[in-house]
Amino acid sequence: MISSARSTVRGAAIEADVCIIGGGAAGISIALELLNTGLRVVLLEAGGTAEDNADQALYQGEVADASLHSPLDKYRQRRFGGSTTIWGGRCVPLDPIDFQARDWIPNSGWPISYHEVAQYYPRANMICEAGSCSYDAEESVPGGMRPIVRDFDPADFTTASVERFSCPTDFGRRYRQQLASSATTRVLLHANCTRLIASADGARIEMAEVRTLDGNCFGVSATQFVLATGALEVVRLLLASNDVHAAGVGNAHGLVGRYYMSHIAGTIGSLRIDRPADHIWQGYDRADDGVYCRRRIALRDSAQRRDRIGNIVFRLHHPRIPNPRHRTGALSAIFLARRMISYEYAKRLETHEPLTARLWLQHVANVGTDALGASGFLWHWLRDRVLAERKFPTVIIRPRTNLFSLDFNAEQVPNWYSHVRLADRVDPLGMPRLRVDWRYAEADVRTVTSAFQLLQRDVSTAGIGDLSLEPDEADIEAVIRRDGAYGGHHIGTARMGLDPTEGVVDGNCRVFGVNNLYIASSAVFPTSGQANPTLTIVALAVRLARHIHSEEQRAISVIDPACRMQTQLPVFLTESMAEQQA
Repeated sequence: MISSARSTVRGAAIEADVCIIGGGAAGISIALELLNTGLRVVLLEAGGTAEDNADQALYQGEVADASLHSPLDKYRQRRFGGSTTIWGGRCVPLDPIDFQARDWIPNSGWPISYHEVAQYYPRANMICEAGSCSYDAEESVPGGMRPIVRDFDPADFTTASVERFSCPTDFGRRYRQQLASSATTRVLLHANCTRLIASADGARIEMAEVRTLDGNCFGVSATQFVLATGALEVVRLLLASNDVHAAGVGNAHGLVGRYYMSHIAGTIGSLRIDRPADHIWQGYDRADDGVYCRRRIALRDSAQRRDRIGNIVFRLHHPRIPNPRHRTGALSAIFLARRMISYEYAKRLETHEPLTARLWLQHVANVGTDALGASGFLWHWLRDRVLAERKFPTVIIRPRTNLFSLDFNAEQVPNWYSHVRLADRVDPLGMPRLRVDWRYAEADVRTVTSAFQLLQRDVSTAGIGDLSLEPDEADIEAVIRRDGAYGGHHIGTARMGLDPTEGVVDGNCRVFGVNNLYIASSAVFPTSGQANPTLTIVALAVRLARHIHSEEQRAISVIDPACRMQTQLPVFLTESMAEQQA
């Protein structure tokens, strides 16, 4: 059943076996896994089924350095489906090395192994609608995928690594009917969880306080609670729930909000390939089921260990769009129309060079001399992206010259000083807003610098062309600062650890010291790896759902199922009602 919290009886105390807070990829995945278990599930979603300005404004907050981090209401969507309503669909698993403790990366190492997560990737692939769980170029497509550059076999990289793409699937739209038709699952929209109410001893969460923007308030009590609100909102709710846990739930050692990571990402370099055009492939191959797959240039584990750097991948990318020397009509058309392009992509079209009349004329000339290429791209984009159910994933434009740049996605090391905390201001619901202070470290700069130099050497050794930095890229740190924290990859604010001095949650994603509270989010990742986080978020959510089910089954076997918790109207609700009646 799906209904609105606005119409829920004021002051009610709803009972459930499992209360899931957050209706994005993680929350919906857990609800799906629990559909046929007989457990009573309540899923609280803060938004509605469409974007709403008032709901979205609740995400607004503060950023310490706006040049390094996007505004907090960008990339996140406060509506059913969460950020899957706007994601690009890229699905990539983490690598085995990402789970290992590496002495050259401080605070690395997960309390669970790669294999404990990998067994859930096939199910995650199904939920994300990314096809089979095959991430090897020889297996993903019948007959193997086309090579990036024919006969290019770099020593320190593999080109067999693959990324697969979801439709991209909007979880809210795709799975709404399944959840709506369930007799045991109740989805409440516009239900903002504003506080977790703990037992007197702090060992359990007894109730989730729920408020709506129109003034309604009620509570949800449950045997188990799951925070699936994303790595930023997890921090807000844990720290704001400080009536019993003075420093915030799970924050006895000050770890909530610390080690905030994203990915070090952007475009870099100029790669001129001295090979015939048909020897180069920068695009996508399609699997039998229509899923788009693409090779990457991934740094080998052995090179990471030898050079003591983090994980990183490169993708063959079109040349930098603002520079008209690419002579490609479609690229110049994108630059000329950049004010009409979405925030995420428009950021990469900014240039520090003066927008002179000469620059504009060069772009106009490119469109004129390559009108066929520009019009062909527009038709492809309309047909394969705008109108297609399974959308062409990203902008892939073959330059008229064999001149490319490299798109990179690098691991960010865990950094205590990179953090999220509560701000002094509050939102209309009375919740403190967030303040983000995202920071990178020298080790992050070294990863990108060393990996680029290794690829330069491999390109030169193979004799396929020349890879160099652009004049404004000699300072790699400036390149990193140019793009800052990558998009919506919010990671690591409530990390897994072996004990409470190392993490906020244990290997089962249970908050240390709170027996019935779990976190389903990339907040729990101790390290970021090179991979976009969504697939692993869903895999961990599936794993968590099965753990919760087994815990509930164990409880039922030792407790008389006829016994039901008698829930009283919570004090905060009776006080709130009295205030409003007054």
